[in-house]
This record gives sequence, structure tokens and C-alpha cells, in this order.
Amino acid sequence: MDVLNARSILVTGSNRGIGFELVRQLAERSNGPEWIFATCRDPQGPRSQELKNLAAKHQEVKIIQLDTTDPSSIEAAVAKVTELLKGSGLNLLVNNAGILKVLTQETPQSMSEIYETNVIGPMIVSQAFLPLLKKASQESAHKGMSCSKAAIVNMSSEGGSITSVTIPILVSYLCSKAALNMLTKCQSLEFGKEDILCIALHPGWVETDMGKSVGQPPLTVEFSVREILKTLAHLSEKDNGTFVNWEGKVLPW
Repeated sequence: MDVLNARSILVTGSNRGIGFELVRQLAERSNGPEWIFATCRDPQGPRSQELKNLAAKHQEVKIIQLDTTDPSSIEAAVAKVTELLKGSGLNLLVNNAGILKVLTQETPQSMSEIYETNVIGPMIVSQAFLPLLKKASQESAHKGMSCSKAAIVNMSSEGGSITSVTIPILVSYLCSKAALNMLTKCQSLEFGKEDILCIALHPGWVETDMGKSVGQPPLTVEFSVREILKTLAHLSEKDNGTFVNWEGKVLPW
């Protein structure tokens, strides 16, 4: 059975929901990563207390301030991660931070705000951490691509599938995820030259604050993340530039 064996992982939006659960499950593994960089917008805020409690129990969890819409915050986070890695590269970047707003009427302002977080954020975060991802790829003795070697995972949504969408609500959110899927495809073509695997991943409709804001999700956070980690473990170069769900099933664009 394939096992995710990344030495270093960074997760954005890790103070709650899927991001937090990714950090928790990785930290509680007996053979987990040496470094788990848990980033969030406000590490000192009340919504980050659970993450701080987790980090107090697991020394490999390093909480880092990172606002994915603020270039100066991203630059500072890259500097801190580089310092902590002490010359090593970053194996896996999970662009998980995202927002959804239930609106009675879409506006240019709402679309701009959601695009800034859901599309532009993953783009500039990936660009900023690219040197560390390249370093991890170059240092690895393994051929081909994998999430244990060097990879970018963009947390998308099946709602971003132009083929599958049937409910024309949440326009800004759905459009942003379709754009994120295109970003992933472009990243796969460019970063694949450096053996950096890039995929868009649909975690399912999950019982997070975001998921529950639009109904009653069928999947628990724990189950979704457990299956996501299994899927990430077996992805390879054949999956570069694809759109998959938590079980590894390829989804239509």
C-alpha cells in the first residue's frame, strides 16, 4: 500500500475545517512528516485555539501567519519556512484556504473578493514557495512525480466542473473553482518540467462551517481527510494536471 512520505508539508487555512484536520491527522501519524507548517490568517485569534492546542502536543507542527491575499505576509511566511527547513526543500504545498459566501445577489465586489482568495491566493502562494518545491524535487532520489517528492494540491470543488454543474447558485464561488482548475492545469504544464506534481482536488461535500452553510453535507471532515491522504499517497506523474475527488476518481472539467 502506498504511503504519503513527505518530509515537509505546508497547509494554508489550517486553523479549522479540512485544513485543521489535515494537520491533525498528519501530526498523529507514527511516521508523519518532520515538518508540518500550519498556516492561517490570524494565529493568535480565538478561532486558532484548537490549532495552538494541537501544536503544543506535536513539536513538528509549526504555526505560521499567512494571509494568502497579502504578498508581504506570504513573503514573511516563505522566509520563516525557509529558516525552519534549514536548507531542505518543501515537499507538499496544500492550497486549502478558500471562502464561500451565500449571497442573494452577486456583485462585482463579491466576485472580486472570492477570486482574490480562491484563485489569486493559490497562484501567488505557489509562486512564492516554488523555489522550495524545486529544491525538494532536485534533492529527491526518486524518479517521476509524487506528493512525497514535490507537489502542489489545490483544494477545488466539483462545483467548479463546467460539465457537472446543475445548480446555478453561488456564482462567484463556482466560477472561482473553475478558474482554480484552469490554474492547476497551467501549473502542471509549467511546474511539471521540474517534476512538481500539480492536481486539483475535490474533498467532497464536507461537514465544515463552509459546507454546512449551504445544506447538510454527507461526509465528515475526518472521513474526507483520511481518504484524501490515501489518494495523495498514490498519485504519480500520470495524474499531473488532473482533477480528482477525495477517493482519487477523475472528475470532468
